[in-house]
Amino acid sequence: MVKSVQATAALMAICMTMTALAACGNEEQDGASATASPGASAASGAAAGPKREISISIFDRGQVPTEEGSYESNRWTKWIDANSPAIVKWVPVARNEAQVKLNTLIASGSAPDLIWEYDRNYIAQLANQGAIQPIGEYVEKYSTTYKNYLKEHPELKPFITINDKLYAITSLRGEEAIANHGMWIRQDWLDKLGLKTPATVEELVDVARKFRDNDPDGNGKADTVPITFNGNGNLIMRSLFLTHETQWYLEGDRLQFGRINDRFADSLAFQKQLYEEGLIDKEFITDKNFQRSSQFFTTGKSGIFMGSWNMENMFMDLKKNVPDARMKALEPVASKYGKNGLYQETPANILVAFNASMKEDKMETAIKFLDWMLETGWRPLKYGEENVHYKMEGDIPKTIDAAVFRKEVSYAGEYAVVNKHGLKAEWFPVMAATDALSQEYAKEKAESLKVAMKNEFRRDIPFSPSLPELTQLLATLTPIAQQIEAKVITGGSAMSAQAGIEELRREWKRLGGENVERLVNDWYKENKEQLQ
Repeated sequence: MVKSVQATAALMAICMTMTALAACGNEEQDGASATASPGASAASGAAAGPKREISISIFDRGQVPTEEGSYESNRWTKWIDANSPAIVKWVPVARNEAQVKLNTLIASGSAPDLIWEYDRNYIAQLANQGAIQPIGEYVEKYSTTYKNYLKEHPELKPFITINDKLYAITSLRGEEAIANHGMWIRQDWLDKLGLKTPATVEELVDVARKFRDNDPDGNGKADTVPITFNGNGNLIMRSLFLTHETQWYLEGDRLQFGRINDRFADSLAFQKQLYEEGLIDKEFITDKNFQRSSQFFTTGKSGIFMGSWNMENMFMDLKKNVPDARMKALEPVASKYGKNGLYQETPANILVAFNASMKEDKMETAIKFLDWMLETGWRPLKYGEENVHYKMEGDIPKTIDAAVFRKEVSYAGEYAVVNKHGLKAEWFPVMAATDALSQEYAKEKAESLKVAMKNEFRRDIPFSPSLPELTQLLATLTPIAQQIEAKVITGGSAMSAQAGIEELRREWKRLGGENVERLVNDWYKENKEQLQ
């Protein structure tokens, strides 16, 4: 099994206080105290003379406060323009429809110069379509920082090499970005009802039943929804059964697609049981943005949440509504297949690709910009301004004011499309603001990261092959599969989990799945050594 080593961000003066993208660096700390302020007009990376403009996509997560401006223009975009070797036009695309939006821009000829995604399959698809271009010769010709960085981290090369050519630039994830999914439980509810922490799927169901039936919030009403989740919930329920709907697994000496294996059927049966027993919200399928689900938890009506390892905003909202609540990270429970880590990312972070229409002058500017970003530019975007947003305590940047950081810096980390940062769980209390609530969460966050990384997530190959036949099949199969799965979970006796998996397999076969399996296994045999 290939060890998973990949997510979103690390050592930042505020990793304690805000989003998973707002993280800080570790081995790069020696330069943190020298970061320029957002108002600085010069930096070592700035080019002499007029700067060329480049455009770069950015995920719009709705996190830029109105007072700060927009994703296109704010204090940090202005800082980048003043300090980097380029003037950058940022092109926001909504996170939940990023690939659709990027495809539309590409088709219309208006896509940005640099296009990035976390999804290697998507970048490979763009390469196969001719929408992006190989960059190996330009990296060799114009890069210094990244060229050396890639020599130091050859493990990144398979992720950015497509059809034997270099097609993207990427950087390593820190541990806090490799960690991704997480489970949380109301420890105060366990204590009140005299329950032990569940360690198996069966024990989790039993605890959920007791949360449903025994009025743990003490309001005298049968209004508890035991288990709630965000967009990670379905995948967490798959992971408990050592499967995943987009992964390939070695069964003997052949790869089999996760969505059609026996373990996937067991995960559907588990979710069907939760639904039929009223242990999850009956309206979860229509709760598209998971606001309803999150509200159950943050208002004290739910006791188990399946989401991310870092749920700071959820924690803070819960404590506002239920000050005595105690939210604890829950280790993945074991199924009959054993214990599996919840989803963890692979080593490569953001994959930055180059529009096929770019000419050499822009290629040079873009590569020098990325060199600057990787070398020094990322630090203020992750930490903020020293003595304004953080101060150094030894080698660790410490948030001065959590609210100020949240407003002025927390959205900036995503502009650091390549970066060097990573952080250790024990740093969180030091980096956090000093108020009691921030410190309380810092300790829980540190424990949650340890829990998230305690068990290895089963990933038999580091990435799926970039085969157009596979891409086309999955694009057609996914909505069909989602309908089948919804029918299994919510349809009562109309469809059992076993009947559902059989229908999934029939659809897989009808859409050419057997041929795709053959192509995937041929690819695996050809690339087996580099996938180890």
